[in-house]
Amino acid sequence: MDLSGKIALVTGAGRGIGKACAIELAQRGADVVINDRPGSELLEPTAAEVRSTGRACHAIEADVFSRDGCKQLVAESISAVEQIDIFVSNPAYSRMIPFLDYPPDEFERTVAATLTSGFHMSQLVARQMVEADKGGRIIFISSVQAERPYSLSCAYGPAKAGLNLLMQTIAVELAPHRINVNAIEPGWIDTPGEHITFTDEQIEKEGRKLPLGRLGQPHEIAKAAAFLASSDADYISGSILAVDGLFRFQDCLERV
Repeated sequence: MDLSGKIALVTGAGRGIGKACAIELAQRGADVVINDRPGSELLEPTAAEVRSTGRACHAIEADVFSRDGCKQLVAESISAVEQIDIFVSNPAYSRMIPFLDYPPDEFERTVAATLTSGFHMSQLVARQMVEADKGGRIIFISSVQAERPYSLSCAYGPAKAGLNLLMQTIAVELAPHRINVNAIEPGWIDTPGEHITFTDEQIEKEGRKLPLGRLGQPHEIAKAAAFLASSDADYISGSILAVDGLFRFQDCLERV
């Protein structure tokens, strides 16, 4: 999975899955542009880790929850690196709240961060790829929550389901331009955000109940992204790759 000579843009790269994707793509030979929200204290430390692989890294603060922020990010990226060959869409926002109590503004923010941001960024990046006429890769970080309902997630799950269908729709439209578009569905991944929602003890206890006996790690999602970004995945587009350690089928374990 050699990505030498390629340039990747990764959103939500300050920590967790986005950070792991940026580092993995750099280790495979790509130069990387990373993004996180304005004022993020995580962006520069991540950039330093990416640069430690020997690859170039540009860190750009921008609010990808808005169209203007997406325009800013793409414009500054093109100014810095001239072209984008690989785009990993990984904005993250979710709040676990009962449906009857779910604040409308939180619902709209979750959809904007998860689905609408994916539309804005992929459209703007795809336009650059089409203009450059060199093909490209667009990879959405989705979720297993797109596949089945989960309580307290009336916004996040539907937004991810919409993201999957968005991915497949634009995969069909961009095929003539040799732009492959796919999605990865992580299961329960041991990211910093999970340690805000759950205690370490809860994560360890619940992880042991999963079919593979543990939570996934961000680098395991990143390796899937590197595969989809590589020439090894030339004939894969419009696909949803679950990297979840059988999280979707955990209920089946109880009946074995």
